Amino acid sequence: MAGPRDPAERCSCRNTNCVERPLRRLFEGLASAVAACPWPFVLVPLLLSGVLGAGFVFLPQRQANDIEEQFTPTWGPAKAERDFVRRHFPTDDSERFSAPRLPTEGAYAALIAVATNGTSVLEPAAWAEVLRLNAAVRDADYERLCARTAGGCASPNPLLSRRGDAGPPAPGSLRFPVNGSEFLGAALGGVETDGGRLLGARALKLVYYLREDGPEAHDSRQWLESFLQDIPAKVKELRLGSIQVTYFTSLSRQEEFEGNAKSVIPLFSVTYFLTISFAVISCLRGQMDISYKTLVRAAVGVGVDDMFIMIASWEQSLRKKEKSNVKSLLAETYTEAALSVTITTLTDVLAFFIGTWTAFPSVRSFCLYTGTAFVFCYVYTLTFFGAVLVLNHKREQGNRHWLTCMRVDVGKDQAENSCLYNACCIGSCSGQPSQPEGEHPMSTFLKKYYGPFITNKWIKVLMVLLYGAYLGGSIYGCTQIREGIDLRNLANDASYVIPYYDDEDKYFSTYGPRVMVVIAESVDYWNESVRLGIESCTQNLENISYVDKNYSESWLRVYTGLAKRGLVNIDSKTDFLNNLTVLFRILPSFEWDINKTQDEIEASRFFIQTVNVTSAVDEKNLLSQLREAAKQCSIPLKVYHPAFIYYDQYLVIVQNTVQNVVIAAGAMLVVSLLLIPNPLCCLWVTFAIASVIVGVAGFMTFWNVNLDSISMINLVICIGFSVDFSAHISYAFVTSGESSANKRSIEALSLLGYPVLQGAVSTILGVAVLAASNTYIFRTFFKIMFLVILFGALHGLVFIPVFLTFFGNFGRSPNTKS
Repeated sequence: MAGPRDPAERCSCRNTNCVERPLRRLFEGLASAVAACPWPFVLVPLLLSGVLGAGFVFLPQRQANDIEEQFTPTWGPAKAERDFVRRHFPTDDSERFSAPRLPTEGAYAALIAVATNGTSVLEPAAWAEVLRLNAAVRDADYERLCARTAGGCASPNPLLSRRGDAGPPAPGSLRFPVNGSEFLGAALGGVETDGGRLLGARALKLVYYLREDGPEAHDSRQWLESFLQDIPAKVKELRLGSIQVTYFTSLSRQEEFEGNAKSVIPLFSVTYFLTISFAVISCLRGQMDISYKTLVRAAVGVGVDDMFIMIASWEQSLRKKEKSNVKSLLAETYTEAALSVTITTLTDVLAFFIGTWTAFPSVRSFCLYTGTAFVFCYVYTLTFFGAVLVLNHKREQGNRHWLTCMRVDVGKDQAENSCLYNACCIGSCSGQPSQPEGEHPMSTFLKKYYGPFITNKWIKVLMVLLYGAYLGGSIYGCTQIREGIDLRNLANDASYVIPYYDDEDKYFSTYGPRVMVVIAESVDYWNESVRLGIESCTQNLENISYVDKNYSESWLRVYTGLAKRGLVNIDSKTDFLNNLTVLFRILPSFEWDINKTQDEIEASRFFIQTVNVTSAVDEKNLLSQLREAAKQCSIPLKVYHPAFIYYDQYLVIVQNTVQNVVIAAGAMLVVSLLLIPNPLCCLWVTFAIASVIVGVAGFMTFWNVNLDSISMINLVICIGFSVDFSAHISYAFVTSGESSANKRSIEALSLLGYPVLQGAVSTILGVAVLAASNTYIFRTFFKIMFLVILFGALHGLVFIPVFLTFFGNFGRSPNTKS
C-alpha cells in the first residue's frame, strides 16, 4: 500500500511518522520470528484459549442479570431516596401493610379483568366472574403468605374489600376517583362517570401482595412462580365469558428478561454458517487453500475485518516479486497491514474502554468484555493467524493436500482427471500445483470501473449533494430522539406480559405514580411559619401540570385542620407531639408517615397524585419538575416513588452518551495523529467518526429506536467501526505513490476497497439473524449495527474517496513516489 520510504526521513508537521517507523520495525521483527518458528505461535494461543476458556465453569455464579442493577444508573438519586425511605419509614407487611407506602414495588401478582363486548366489568355477569377469579387465586398458601392489614389479607381491590362477596356496586353509588378514603383511580379503568359518580368501568385490576419480610419471603417467591405456571390453566377452567384476563407478577419482568438470551441461542448457528460461508466464497479464486485460510479466520470471530486486511496484504506481497522466502513475504505483509490493523484495533479498544465510564452497569460490562475481546483478537491476528499463513504457504510449496496435508504427486496424468477430483486432491482445478493468485476480480472492478466512476467530476458533485442530504436527514433525526427504555421491551414479543402492559396502558394510564414527598430533616412543625413554608412547598408541587392537587394526602394538613376546629392544640412542641395520638385514632395510616422519636419528628411524608404520565417524555418531565420544585423549597424535601429508579435513566442517558462519544472521538484523533503519518488523514478519520455517529443517532429515530442503555452500547461500537472503514482507505490514499489525487483515490479503493466491503458484509451477515428475533433488545442491536456498518461502509467506499480528492495536494506524504 505504501510507496518506498527514505531511510533518512525525519518527523515533520506533515509527516508524523515518529511512532509509525518504530512500529514497522517491530512488526517486521515479529514477522521474522513467526515465519522462522510458526508452531509455537499456533499452539500457545490455542493452549491459552483452552486455559482461559475454563473460566466458563464459574460463569453461572458470576451472572449479573438483575434489570434494576443493569439498566438503571449506578448512582441514581432515586436509589439514595429509596434508602432514606427504608431507614425512616420501615414497613410491616404482617400487620400494617399499605401498598402506596412501600419503598419498592413489593412482591405481588396482578390481574386485569376487561369486560368483553364493550360492557362494564361492574355488571352482574362480569362481576360474578371477577369474584370467581378472585376465589381461584386466593388458595390456602396465599392466605398464609399474603401481606396483611387490620387482621386479614390486604384486599386486591378496594371494591372487594368494601363489598366482599356481595353484588356489584349500583351505578352512581360510588364517587370516582376517590370514594370516601379509598382511591379508586388505580383499581378501575376505562370508567364512565356522571358528575363524579361512577356509572361503569371497562377494566378492574386485582393486585395480590405477599409478605417480603421474615422467613415467608422465600415461600412468597415460590407462590409467585406457581401462580405463573397455574394461572393460564385456572383461567381456562373458569370458562370466563364476560371478562378477558391478563396477568403479571413482580417476578415477570426479570424472568422474561433472562429468557431473552435463551431464545436467541438457536440463531447463533445460522450466524456462524452465514459468516463462514461468506468468508470462504468472498476469498475464493478457484484454489482450495483459500478456503482453509478463511475458515481459520472466520473462527476467530470479532477480528474478522482485520484478517481481511491481512489476507489482502499477503496476496499483494505474493504478486509483487518472485519471492520464495516466507520470511520476507510475511515481513512485507506485517509492515503493510499490521500498522493499519493496529490503528483500528487500538481505536476500537479505546472506544470500548472509554464506554466503561458510563453510569449504566450493562454498558460497562459490555464494553469491558468487548474491549478485552478485541485485544485478544489483535494478538491472535498477529501471532496465530500469521503462523497459519506461513504453514499454509509451506504446504503450497510442498504440493501437499489442502485437507490431509499429504504430499500429492503432480504429473501429466492429473490433467486427465475431472476438475472436482483435482480440486479436492491438489487444490487446483487445472491439476497444476498451487500458484500465487492474480488480482481478485472485485479489486479489478474497483480499479478499472468503480474508481474512475466515483472520481468523475460530475459524480463527485452528485456525491456531495448526496452527503448533504444524508447530513441534513441525520441532524433532523437527532432533534427527534426519544429517550429511555420501555420496560415492556425487555420481554419477548410473544410473552404474556405484553397484553398486560397493553391493558394497563389502555385503561390505567390516566393516574400515574402516587409520589411520596418526604420532609428529610427534623423541623419545628409546631412553628406556624414552618407549617406555612411546608404548605407553600406542597402547593408548588401540586401546581406542576402532572399533579392533580385534589387527590393529595397530607397528615399535616389534616392535623392543622383539627387544630383550626379547636380539637387539638399544636402551637407548642409538647402539645404537637402529644396530640398526635388524636390524629392516629382518626386516621391510623398516618402513623406510618411520621418517624417520631420521644422528643422530635426526624422525618415525615405526604403523598401527591400524578396524572397523564403516558410516555417516556412525560416520565422525564415529571421527575425533573418534581425534583426542581423540591430543590427550590426552603424545607429539605425529597420526592420518591419506586418507578423513579427507572426514570433516573432519562436524566443521564444523553449526558453519558455525549460524554463517551466526545471523549472517544478525541482519543481517536490522538491515536490517529500518533500512528498515521499524515495529519490530514487523521482529520478525515475524525470527520468520519463524527459523521457516522450523527447519522446513526439520527436515522435510528426514524427506525423507532430510543436512546437508552441498549442503543448507547451500539453508539460506542459505532465509534470503533467508523474508524475501521475510514482509516484503511485514508491511510492507503496518503501513502499512495500515484501522481494525482484521483489516481491515489482509485489505488486506495483497488487495494483496500474489497477488504473493507468484505468486512462490512461479513459483519452485517453476523447480525442479520437478529432481525428475526422476537426480542426488542436483539432487534435493536441489529438495527443500529446495520446503520453503523451501512454508514461506515458508505463513508469508506463513497464519501471519503471523493472528499480526499478535493484535498489531495495537501494530503500528500513527502515519502511517497511521485
